[in-house]
Amino acid sequence: MEKFRFKFISTVIFMMIIIALFLNYDVEAETYFELGQRVLNRGNEGPDVAFLQRKLKELSFYSGEIDGLYGDMTINAVIQFQRSQNIMVDGVAGPQTLGCLPKDKLISRMDFSRNDIILLARVIHGEARGESFKGKVAVGAVILNRVNNPHFPDTIRGVILQKGQFSSLADGQANYYPLESSINAARAALVGYDPTYGACYFYNPEVATNIAWISARPVNIEIGNHVFAR
Repeated sequence: MEKFRFKFISTVIFMMIIIALFLNYDVEAETYFELGQRVLNRGNEGPDVAFLQRKLKELSFYSGEIDGLYGDMTINAVIQFQRSQNIMVDGVAGPQTLGCLPKDKLISRMDFSRNDIILLARVIHGEARGESFKGKVAVGAVILNRVNNPHFPDTIRGVILQKGQFSSLADGQANYYPLESSINAARAALVGYDPTYGACYFYNPEVATNIAWISARPVNIEIGNHVFAR
C-alpha cells in the first residue's frame, strides 16, 4: 500500500512538473499587478511599473509613454516626485516613495471591459501558448499598439478580426477559452505593459509565411520564439 501511494504521489508531482514546463508558467511575473509588492528600480518591467507611470503622469511628473519599462524617463519622474515630497531622492520607487502616491486603484478606472480582456486573451492563448508570461504580454501589446496606430483599425475587435492577420483565428486556436496566464497577460497589456517597445508586428521565423516581407521590417526585440518588429 505504501509503495503504491509513493508511486502515485511521484506520478502526480512528475505530471505537475511536465505541465509547468509545457506552459512555461511564469508565476512571479504575474503577481505584480499592484504597487508596493516590490521595490521598483532601473530595468524592472511589468504592470506595476505601468501603474507607477500612470500615477506619476496624472501628477504631471511623467511625460513619456506608458510602457511598463523602468528606464531613464521613469527614474527622472520619480526623482522629481521625491523632491516634491521632501523624501530621499534616489530614483527608486520603494515603500517611502510609493507611500506618498495617491492610494486609489488605477485598474478600477481603466477603460476596458471583461469582453476586451477575454477577446485579447483568446488571441494571446492561440498565438503564444507555451511562451513565457512576458511573451504572452508581448503579443497582446502588439494588438494594442495597432489599435493606437492610424494604419490599423481603432478597436481591439477590429484589429483582431482584420483579415489574414492572426493565424490562431484561421486554425481555430483562438476559439479555446484562455488559460489564466493568458487572461493575466491581457490585463497586463491593457494597463500599459509593453515589452515590445512599440512593435506592431510579430512572427515566428520558423513557421512564418511571407517571410521575405515580414523579416524586412526593423526588429525591436526577440522574446521566446517570436520576433517583434515595427
